[in-house]
Order: sequence, then C-alpha cells, then structure tokens
Amino acid sequence: MPQRFGRLIRRGFLTPGKLEELQEKAGGSGRCLEDAILEAGVPKHEILFCLAEHFGCPVVEYEENLMISASILRRMDAERLKSELWLPVSILEDRAEVIACWPDDPELNRRIRETLGVKTLGFLAATRADLIRIIENNWDLNPDFPPSAGRTPLAKVRTYLADRRSAYAAQRTAFAKGRTGLAFLRTGLAFITISVTFLRLFGAGWLLAMEVPLIFFGIAAVWDGLLWYLPARRESKSIYLYPPYDIPEDFSALEASNPGDDPRFARSRTVGGAGLLRNGWDSLSPVERRRFLASDRTDLAEERTILAFLRTGMAKARMGLSFTRTGVAFTGIGIGFLRQFGHGSRPFHAFMWALISAGVAMIAEGFHWYLPGRGAGRAGLESIKRAGRTRTIWDRVFPMFSHFSAADGKHAKENHPSPAVCRGQRPGVWATTGLALERTLLADRRNIMARLRTVMARSRTGMAFIRTGLSISAVGAGLFIYFGGGNIYWAGFDLLLVAAGLYLTGDGIYWLVPAEREKKQFPYCFGDFEIQPPDYRLPCASWKRVFFSHDR
Repeated sequence: MPQRFGRLIRRGFLTPGKLEELQEKAGGSGRCLEDAILEAGVPKHEILFCLAEHFGCPVVEYEENLMISASILRRMDAERLKSELWLPVSILEDRAEVIACWPDDPELNRRIRETLGVKTLGFLAATRADLIRIIENNWDLNPDFPPSAGRTPLAKVRTYLADRRSAYAAQRTAFAKGRTGLAFLRTGLAFITISVTFLRLFGAGWLLAMEVPLIFFGIAAVWDGLLWYLPARRESKSIYLYPPYDIPEDFSALEASNPGDDPRFARSRTVGGAGLLRNGWDSLSPVERRRFLASDRTDLAEERTILAFLRTGMAKARMGLSFTRTGVAFTGIGIGFLRQFGHGSRPFHAFMWALISAGVAMIAEGFHWYLPGRGAGRAGLESIKRAGRTRTIWDRVFPMFSHFSAADGKHAKENHPSPAVCRGQRPGVWATTGLALERTLLADRRNIMARLRTVMARSRTGMAFIRTGLSISAVGAGLFIYFGGGNIYWAGFDLLLVAAGLYLTGDGIYWLVPAEREKKQFPYCFGDFEIQPPDYRLPCASWKRVFFSHDR
C-alpha cells in the first residue's frame, strides 16, 4: 500500500480497501494513482498535504503564470520531461531547484544531476497532472499537445510556408514571362511567314525593301521570345511539390523538417481530446485560446500554400498550351506552304519540313504539360469545395452567429452567456487574445481570397484551353476550306485537327462554366465597405457582428 497516502486513511477520506482498489484501477502504477484518487472525490489539497508530508519538501500547483526561464528550457526536451516527470525551476552554480513527482527516486536524482550538471538538488513536489501541465504550459502547449504545437514552432512553420508561397509566386511570374516570350515568338513567325510568302509570290523585286526588314524583325522577335521562354521552361522542372491531402479530423500540428531551401512538411500525432477541449472555448484561458488560434493560422497558411501550388500547376499548363498554340502556328504554316508550293526548291522543302517538325514537337510538349495542369485544376476545385464544408474559426469561436436555421433560412441568434473574465484577465490579456483572433480572422479572409484566385486561375486555364482548341480548329478548317477534299489523306488530317480543336474547346468550357459559377459564391469584391474595429477590452462574445452577402 502506498505509504505517502496514509494521511488520507487517517483523516477518513479513504479506507485501506478502497485505496488498494484504486491502486488496481490505476494498473498498479503509483504514477497514475493520484489521478484515480482525485476521481474518487478526494480534495486536491489533501493529496498535496500527503506529498509534502511524505517527501518532506514544499509542494506546487499548476498556475498559468508559473513560468520557467527560457535559458533553462532551451536545454530541455519536453517529451523527456513529461515522461520522467521532472522540471528544473532554477539553476545556480552547483545547485538546482526541481519540481518532481518522485523526489525520493535515486535513479531519477542521478539523471537530473547529470542532465543539469549540478551536485545538489532541491525539490518541489507536485501531482502528476499538475507537473505535466506546468511543463506543457512552459512549452506553450495546450494539454496533451505535441511540442510542435507550440506557438514558436508553428510560427517557424508559417515562415517556411510563406517562403514556399513566395517561390510559387516567382515561378508563376516566370511562366507568365514565358507565355509572353511565346507570344513574341508567334509574332516573329508571322513576320517571317509574310515575308517568305511575298518573296515566293512576287519574287525579288522592289518588295525586297519590305520583305528583308520583315525577316530581320521576325528573326529578332523569335530570338527574343526564346530568351524569355527558355528560363521559364527550366523553371517548370523545379516546382516544389505540395499536393493536397486529407487532414485528420482530430487535432494535429503541422511540422517542418529539413530546414533550408526545401523543408519537408508533415503532421504530428493526433490529439484525440483536443476537440472536446476546443468545444469548451468559453472556459479556456486566453493563453490556451491563443495557442489554438496559432494552430488555426498555420492550417490556414498551409491551405493557402496548397492553393498556390495548384495555381502554379495551372500556370504551367497555360504556358504549355501557349507552347501548343505556337506549335500549331508552325505546323499550319509549314503544311500550308508545302501544299501550296510543293514544286519549290529543295532548300525550301527542307525549311518547310523543319517548320512542321518543330511545330509537332511543340504540340507534343505542350500537351505533355496540359495533363498535369488539368489535374491541378480538378484538385483546386475539389479543395475549394472541401474547404466550404469544414468548420471555420467563426463556427468555433462564434457558434451563436454560425447557427443556421433551416426553417426560415436565416441565421438564428441564441443567447449564449459571455465567458467569465477574472480581474487579472482584463483589459490587457483580452487585448492580446483579441489581436490573435483578429489575425486569425484576417488569415481566414486571405484564404477566401486565395480560393477565389484559384477559381479564377481555373477559369483562365479553361479559357486557355478554348483559345488553343479554337486555334487548332481554325488551322484544320482553314486548310480544308482552302485546299478542299481532293486528297483524302490531307482531308482526313484537316478534319482530325478540327475534331481535336473542338474537343479541347469543349474541355475548356467544361472548366470555365463551373469556375464562373463558383466565383459568384465569393463575397468579393465590394466597391466600398467599412470594418468597425472591435473593442479588445471586452470578451469576444460581446462583439457586434455584421453579415455581408454577395448581392450587397
């Protein structure tokens, strides 16, 4: 029978048989026996008296303002301290003050002295539950959260995510520059085509004064376009992967490893009790709320990063389709010249076949880019729809405003009690928590705008499909109308181009219509609106809210 709880038997809180029953319930572990005794209804202060009497040292309880020096915490590992149940409070020369559940454990004493590098120890006793909460609170963690869920590690992860989004933005800019370069290339090709056509039809007469400058301008435009396009092509091979994935329903923290140019992101173990803890939002302390809000901001930052990755994939697809349109122009001009001037010289034939070969290669590579971009657009729309079905910060913090009545189709306002505010929590603590809440709500707004940008990127990509399809169909139809159907093989080829172009046009419309429909669901952008700054001296439940709709 545990001797340290003999006081409870003497004072009549427990019988010897009841204590043995509780010990069996705790699995024979003295480390869990305190929890079982508390559940049996024994006052906590009586357990603390037992610890002080048995170990002959002062006792300490969990308090949110009981903080340990950061210089000490930097040397410690939270998981190890929670496993071994001890925490250094102060270290002065060869002596350290330590909170522990088992100060009389000689093996634990030895490990503590070796870890801290001291010769003597002074102890403060604490219950297991209190000590774990003291450790977690000093690592800025809510109950049972992993160390990666602290506000500082989460801020570091958000910094990595912001850097990743900046890289995606730079890549999208490079792709836009590549598309502009391909437009230069097509313009130069048009100049060269006009010059060669005039030269073929009218010979080397007085029109040389116009034909020669057109050729030089065309060659310069083609060269300049290649200089813009080739760096973008190299950039397309170095896109950092961040594909969408299913986030666990239970709480888990986003972690970053391999810090540097290419950090790896993963989820920590799930905390099953986090949902129940969060559902009691009104009973949480301001510090505990800020920890949840920091995790919310990290999850929102990850969603923005995923959407940025998907927009980058769609931008790559648009550049590929621009490359395809350039290839269609090369191929169409080459085929047209070859069929019109088939009796030309051998160098002219070689030039035409070179145009056709280059065009076919461009079309093939462009479609190679089209397929991954199509997957990115599909994943982007699914991600946005999935985000619309998940609970937001409004649902968790302001459930009275997110409650929806299906009977009248309006938001039903309920009378919810305001959370209790003790004297030490006003006004500064509420101000800090209010600012954290405001940052989280602003992050949620940024996510809404990121979803809108993703929908608009899908719409632009659909329009790129339509432009490419119309270009292919126009080339096929133009060749068929001009040359007719006398040659069954060429006529079949022309009609195949028309059919391929119509398919791509239809695919673009399939992309465009849902994106345009989805875009109308977002409440942006208003011509003018005013945001009333909340009063951070008051609890968040007493703030007034204004609802905006798409039609306003």
